Amino acid sequence: MLKRVLPNWFVGLIATTFLLANTLLWGLLILCLGVIKLIFPAQLITLLLNWSYRNWCRGNAISLQIGCEQVQLNVSGEISDEGWYLLISNHLSWLDIVVLSALNRLPAPKFFLKDELKYVPIIGSGAWALGMPFMKRATKAQIAKNPKLKGMDVARTKASCRAFRDYPTTIINFVEGTRFTKQKQAKQQSPFRHLLKPKAGGTAFALEVLAEQLDAVLNTTLVYDTPDIHICRSFMQGRLKGIYVDIEVNAMSTVPLGNYQEDKTYRVEFQQYVNRLWQGKDDRIGSYEPTLQFKSITLHEEINSL
Repeated sequence: MLKRVLPNWFVGLIATTFLLANTLLWGLLILCLGVIKLIFPAQLITLLLNWSYRNWCRGNAISLQIGCEQVQLNVSGEISDEGWYLLISNHLSWLDIVVLSALNRLPAPKFFLKDELKYVPIIGSGAWALGMPFMKRATKAQIAKNPKLKGMDVARTKASCRAFRDYPTTIINFVEGTRFTKQKQAKQQSPFRHLLKPKAGGTAFALEVLAEQLDAVLNTTLVYDTPDIHICRSFMQGRLKGIYVDIEVNAMSTVPLGNYQEDKTYRVEFQQYVNRLWQGKDDRIGSYEPTLQFKSITLHEEINSL
């Protein structure tokens, strides 16, 4: 509605300011509650942390409602409010985190994060307070020097995910490991037209840690309708026209499981599985027609259901 009466740059300024203020407010509160939880690990503090996180998600949805003309969502399959899921997605922008957290369809979206991110102010500290898993994997060279490191990454991450057993959760993993750019695509010599090469190892690691409590894998495709190659800049300038999210629900019975690091046969099988998903995703983006292939769910509906 604001886009109808205000210039784009002013709409972008309002949306960006709201988004930053929302993150600062709830991020600081979550950090403070996390420190308190270290001293007094009471159930009430956990409930307050989850409440604060949901309000951060609500604020993200409002900022997108202000700065973007529409968000369209298509879900192939059933997602339960009482389920546990691993969501794998392509990665286009920092805005991806905001978009996925704003979708109330997903139960308690949490993120697999690189260990280095825990030291980022507000974002990393807030994720730590919420108990999000940080991945710190030992390399083959490190294991060769110190065999005791073998298996410690899995055990450590499993320990950080124990709390998820008590609350339905969606763990989000950006399989490409970095945001898409044409330069990265060319450097990788990616076989895909619209995607980087997927890093199957990270997803296999997440499955090894979480498979026992997962109900499905959510194969998710993000597409932005924007005149600017820089998506965040487009949002900040009020020029982001649409965000399209496609979620394909894959039952765990269809997902190959095994020991990715030690089983070579499984490693090849899982790499082929992920590449098939990525080829389908690439074709999906290439033939994308929003009016024909997506069922529109307005952000207003998403916000009201939070």
